[in-house]
Amino acid sequence: MDLAHTYLGEKALEQGIKYIVNKPMENLDKTIEWVEKIPMAPHHKDYVSGVKTFLENKDSNWYKLAKRLLTETDPHVKEKMAVNFFLNANFLGVPKQLELTEKLGCSIPFALLIDPTERCNLHCTGCWAGDYKKGDDLDFDLLDRVLTEAEELGIYFIIMSGGEPTVRKNDIIRLAEKHSSQCFHLFSNGTLVDDKFVEDMKRVGNITVAFSIEGFEESTDARRGKGVFKKVMEAMDRMRKAGLIYGVSVTYCRNNTEELASEEFVDMLVDKGVSFGWYFTYIPIGKDVDLSMMATPEQRAFMYDRILEYRNTKPIFLMDFWNDGEAANGCIAGGKRYLHINAHGDVEPCAFVHYSNCNIKDVSLKEALGSPLMLSYKKRQPFNVNLRRPCPIIDNPQILKEMVKESGAYSTQVHADETADEFANKLEPYADRWGDIADKIWKEKHTSKMSSIK
Repeated sequence: MDLAHTYLGEKALEQGIKYIVNKPMENLDKTIEWVEKIPMAPHHKDYVSGVKTFLENKDSNWYKLAKRLLTETDPHVKEKMAVNFFLNANFLGVPKQLELTEKLGCSIPFALLIDPTERCNLHCTGCWAGDYKKGDDLDFDLLDRVLTEAEELGIYFIIMSGGEPTVRKNDIIRLAEKHSSQCFHLFSNGTLVDDKFVEDMKRVGNITVAFSIEGFEESTDARRGKGVFKKVMEAMDRMRKAGLIYGVSVTYCRNNTEELASEEFVDMLVDKGVSFGWYFTYIPIGKDVDLSMMATPEQRAFMYDRILEYRNTKPIFLMDFWNDGEAANGCIAGGKRYLHINAHGDVEPCAFVHYSNCNIKDVSLKEALGSPLMLSYKKRQPFNVNLRRPCPIIDNPQILKEMVKESGAYSTQVHADETADEFANKLEPYADRWGDIADKIWKEKHTSKMSSIK
């Protein structure tokens, strides 16, 4: 009887979501009510409250973004993504993740990042995956098994990177069809997104894409190859015409931070129909990597100030993977909210942390989440009381060194010629400089907050 009631309740929720999205603007108030009921961590409720305030104002950027998504997205895609993301990934998935985290003693993430292939048609300078073994693939049956295990753990949000995931676009479509209750989010260079793939994405309805660019045409082509920017713009046009949801993934470095933070760049994204943007800071990976590519601590602070400004003014949702540590309550890796499986099968705490205890070919996803390295993460998170310093790589590198040593993790890079100690020592000067700035920001903010309370 309990199972029957649960099933009927889920179906009622599903029908309610479908009703709302089929008449989106008439039911925007109901949409807000539904979002408020999503199970979430307490520190997220303040952000939802802020979004509610903006959505109630028809002149706000958030209202304009919501209107664009709700009126310009293909009806099937809109319905599919609403059910899979709001109902499956959040209403149903989050409570199950929290329950299993308590029961199993290991973190159960909201999202699973997996690389179906390490193959790529581009050769971008400073690629975070550049020191993996080229040519590795995870076969279809293994991917199918991992996604099934993810769903059993309440994980419905599947992110795919690489390599270039669309090298395996036919398999991705098959997986999206078979696992039709999950959301698939691809980080792609965009050059292989053709009319057939767009047609297939529209048919299955549960795939979004984040296109990787480095700024405008000159900056993008300088790092990714001549003509890449134009191909990405053409791919965006195809997806917009089909009513699909898409965004961008940008990496800010020493030489393009100001460009990516500019109002001209963000306005260009909005004009191209981009709904969201991931902002990543450049992370040096490998023994001989050029540290001068890293954005300076001052540029990092500048970038986040601009992101915060655009969240209040532009109809696009921008996320800063590092600087949003306060919103995420610290580092989200190690299974806390996500983990990474590379194309060789190594299970890593983060796409930028190339260490592992196990390979998904030999263990279940649940066993991988309970591996020593993941438990080392769980034991220490958050890694700093200052949530503006969330990362164990560039903010607290000595902690990464401790975790690798404690867990006995092995390097997953082809050229494993740099120890964790060497890696940590290399990044210590940057961490110290950013720490000085971040601590000042943190102190000023919380002093101001305490003053307002008094």
